[in-house]
Amino acid sequence: RSTRKIVVQLLRSFNKHCMKAKWEERYGAEDYAYGTSPNEFFRAQLDQLKPGKILLPAEGEGRNAAYAAEKGWDVSAFDQSENGQQKALQLAQAKHVKINYDVYDSVPLPYPPASFDAVGLIYSHFGPEHSSAFNRHFAELLKPGGLVILECFSKKHLAYNSQNPAVGGPKDEAFLFSEEEIKADFPNFEPLLLAEEEIELKEGKFHIGRGMVIRFVGRKKG
Repeated sequence: RSTRKIVVQLLRSFNKHCMKAKWEERYGAEDYAYGTSPNEFFRAQLDQLKPGKILLPAEGEGRNAAYAAEKGWDVSAFDQSENGQQKALQLAQAKHVKINYDVYDSVPLPYPPASFDAVGLIYSHFGPEHSSAFNRHFAELLKPGGLVILECFSKKHLAYNSQNPAVGGPKDEAFLFSEEEIKADFPNFEPLLLAEEEIELKEGKFHIGRGMVIRFVGRKKG
């Protein structure tokens, strides 16, 4: 049993290293991989809200963080990529706004419980071993009445990716989402919106074309 446990731990460490290397390479390019404009769903939801404190996990090169800061939000963001952090801070500087951006790859995160008014989960595909743990931790970090704003690829997106790889997204169904999984990860939330939708993506070089996503807006119950 101990040998099997060691092997599993080594495989997890190897996979984690490979994922980090992938994102360091992608964000190390001169251009912004997904552009500098915010995700459209995130923009539309944020524009309806009074600014407060927002957390943006897996924030990459900072397009959503910079937009939130422009709208007056106090922004905390993180990613596993140092290159992503550097690009995000450069983008914020170019837009004359301030964001707090750290490099983390595991939970728990060093934020106090119930300290955020919103969490934006935009294509935050942490993987089957980590996704639920991350999502439930994010729920703990929200104040009662706080909102989760989520857009991620659906399990049905695999068919779109196979037809058009330019649309991007994970190629392993285990990294994708279903409405049932979202409900399970956020049980103490009132769903203001939960839908599986086909959308047209035009985000930089790596999200181009039609895809299938899950969109969720949930309010944390008191």
